[in-house]
Amino acid sequence: MDGARMSTLASLRGDIARIEAPTEATLPNRVALGHAGADAMLRGGLAAAALHEVFAGGHQGGAATGFIAGLAGRLSSRKPLVWVRQDFADQESGALSMSGLAELGLDPRLLVTVRAADVDTALRTTADALACDALGAVVLEVWGNVRQLDLVASRKLTLAAQASGVTALVLRVAATPIPSTAETRWIVRAAHSPPGNAASAWGAPRFDAELARNRHGPVGRWIMEWKCDACLFSEPSAYPQPLAATPPHRPHPAVTHTERRLAG
Repeated sequence: MDGARMSTLASLRGDIARIEAPTEATLPNRVALGHAGADAMLRGGLAAAALHEVFAGGHQGGAATGFIAGLAGRLSSRKPLVWVRQDFADQESGALSMSGLAELGLDPRLLVTVRAADVDTALRTTADALACDALGAVVLEVWGNVRQLDLVASRKLTLAAQASGVTALVLRVAATPIPSTAETRWIVRAAHSPPGNAASAWGAPRFDAELARNRHGPVGRWIMEWKCDACLFSEPSAYPQPLAATPPHRPHPAVTHTERRLAG
């Protein structure tokens, strides 16, 4: 009897798993990031109209900010972007640089920044912004482990994003991940630049991006390079150094044979 009950319970669990498993028809719209490995894990790209979290790994607030700016650029192409941050963030990490965002490929004219006095105000402002379906994305930047940004708060942001179709991106600096309703969670650090001489040291931004949570698939970790001109992520360049073209007048190098000398 116990064996029959266990078999029935296992069968029911299997049925529930198949019912709740997402299908291609039920998966949300996806926006490809450009990086083949990450897009494959995400089943085509980052889910729009959802909540995504980006955590700064260690003292990597600058890298996490650049990464989430890239995500926002992919999600809010040609649409306004609202960036909500606490008012002391400028003292902690500096103000957002419009010229820096422009170098990343974003249009500063489409960015609206809001400085909130506290976390509660930042959450209310983010929820209000998510209700505006004319936006492409809303970024909420929060410092530290704050009790207000709990499972209930993340659920409210997720519902607001789903209702309007606007994607919510939460940037967490100096914080530890906790349970949330986020579609994905990333932990981002700066990646090493490719070796080269001083003249070529300034290249494309590179991120060590770990996909630590993925509701619809496996997780992974990649080095992701941001292409500023194309406004997308990609695999790191195999040959970061420019190669000189062969002069057209130079003949193709001929294969030479070394004559063997016999010892006399």
